[in-house]
Amino acid sequence: MRFQTPLVQAVLLRRYKRFLADIRLTDGREVTAHCPNPGSMLGLADPGASIWVEPNEDPRKKLKFGWRLVDLSGGDFVCVDTGLANRIVRNALEARTIPELAAYDRVRPEQAYGTASRVDFLLSGAGLPDAYVEVKSMTLSRAPGQAEFPDSVTARGTKHLGELAEMAQSGHRAVLLYLVQRTDTQAVTVAQDIDPAYAKALQTARAAGVTVMSYRANITPQEITIGHSLPFGDDRPLVLSRK
Repeated sequence: MRFQTPLVQAVLLRRYKRFLADIRLTDGREVTAHCPNPGSMLGLADPGASIWVEPNEDPRKKLKFGWRLVDLSGGDFVCVDTGLANRIVRNALEARTIPELAAYDRVRPEQAYGTASRVDFLLSGAGLPDAYVEVKSMTLSRAPGQAEFPDSVTARGTKHLGELAEMAQSGHRAVLLYLVQRTDTQAVTVAQDIDPAYAKALQTARAAGVTVMSYRANITPQEITIGHSLPFGDDRPLVLSRK
């Protein structure tokens, strides 16, 4: 997924009201940008952070910049735009570049299921049970090399786990795919101390047959693509092959 408009560098002055960020552009102008991340953004929203923003000329938009990346030291990046996760995963599913799900040739986004919910992707293919895929964007890292989810309490995420478990118990494939939107991590875990209810629901869902997968994104100021898989605890990816 390439950014529609070339990103420009800026310095973060402050993030507030969840969806607003005051920034300083390289020409010295101070403007307000849209922050497309409703989470806590723990460790990513410190004043003085080096960031990348996407300009726009849309007359319908009041804010003319959208925050996309945090520029970490050593050439690593974090994508803070949680809305991009599904676009990145959809591109990968349609290109069949996620090995565990490559056997599926039909990708349908935002399909109704559960209790007044929509699953991110419903996959189907000849000779395969339907696969219900829920995508979560992961940006938190509190220990070197380790990504965590969630970064704040998520009742919605806990609800999704229960619905995936129901799909698995009904004989479907149910997949929770963590997209790690930072390039400085090598492993994934759940932030049990931040949301114990989510951690418990994840354990229950896995026992019910929900498959957990995690992939790290390749991130540059030009584009974001699916990278390689990351271990979740001692798990190994389960390859879904035709029967």
